[in-house]
Amino acid sequence: MSFSKEVLAQQFLPVKGIVNARDLGGYVTADGRTVRSGKLIRAASLADATAADLRYLQQLPIAQVIDFRQGFELRGREDRIIPGAEYVRIPINSNGDAMDDEDALGTKKYKKFNVKKLIMIAAFNKKAQQVARDMYPNMITLKPCQRKFSAFLRRLIDAPQDGAVLFHCTQGKDRTGLASAYILAALGVDRETIIADFDATNAVYERDVRRLSRRVRFWGGKEEQVSVVKAFIGANTDNFVKALDLLDAQFGSMDAYLRDPLGLTNADIEILRTRYLM
Repeated sequence: MSFSKEVLAQQFLPVKGIVNARDLGGYVTADGRTVRSGKLIRAASLADATAADLRYLQQLPIAQVIDFRQGFELRGREDRIIPGAEYVRIPINSNGDAMDDEDALGTKKYKKFNVKKLIMIAAFNKKAQQVARDMYPNMITLKPCQRKFSAFLRRLIDAPQDGAVLFHCTQGKDRTGLASAYILAALGVDRETIIADFDATNAVYERDVRRLSRRVRFWGGKEEQVSVVKAFIGANTDNFVKALDLLDAQFGSMDAYLRDPLGLTNADIEILRTRYLM
């Protein structure tokens, strides 16, 4: 077992305006190597980053920011720019290309994207409830999502060697959580640690989940509606584990999944381990 709560506690970055910002460094792989600190950073949006936060990230230094958000999520919530960093968008739609998440969640009429307002709307929306149930299985099995995560891994392979990569979505939990799972698996980190890294998000959003769940119940919501809050504000670890089981069932193993459909070769994995392990 390579997971350590002490390591996880040390991974949170000393930033004030960026939620759920964590360094993946410190995790130990199955063969006893350690993920390098200051090289792989997962986070929520940088829209509220303070000037001090940006200076801190510049000094790491962050060479590349990868943003998984769709266009409607950027309305009024564009990232604040880290000086010297390349900004890359790899928008991931949890329904692949077959359906517009913005339409499914009933938000097209809103000029600006607001997470909490979206969740209150979504909790009582049948399409949104289905989106919540299908989110992780879709992102694992749908080819458009696979192509986007493959592009993410390719970016890590080709990233500048003297800088760090920061990757994020809106809340740094679902798309970012899966991206973290894939890179940690490619580096040789075990399943228990990958699940623990995913679940750590729930400590960050626990208060918001409780507060919005109370509001949904006040407006007549039952467990079906509250489950949408838990999925969209928190990170549904049970669903994540079920999705990993689905991945194993359909593709054989995480290692097989990384190679096909995500397209990593032995040479790619060696590059990743040389660059991000010590």
